[in-house]
Amino acid sequence: MTSSTETGGVTGTPDKDYNLIWYVEACLSNALRLESYIQDAERNKDTQVADLFRKAQADSRKGAELGKELLRARLSGG
Repeated sequence: MTSSTETGGVTGTPDKDYNLIWYVEACLSNALRLESYIQDAERNKDTQVADLFRKAQADSRKGAELGKELLRARLSGG
């Protein structure tokens, strides 16, 4: 379901802010999930896969931090 107009009528939060909140949560959730994947790879002594997941986890953390900074600025009026 897509819309070409800003809504927020259902959630009380403008779409642009809600989308940022969702993005940050998705990045953090992904970082947590990847931790278990890293542990699985390490148990199997697969360093290539573990390294790949560590890089992906770092990217997810970075995305979350960037999203939090932007959300913080937007919500404080900056």
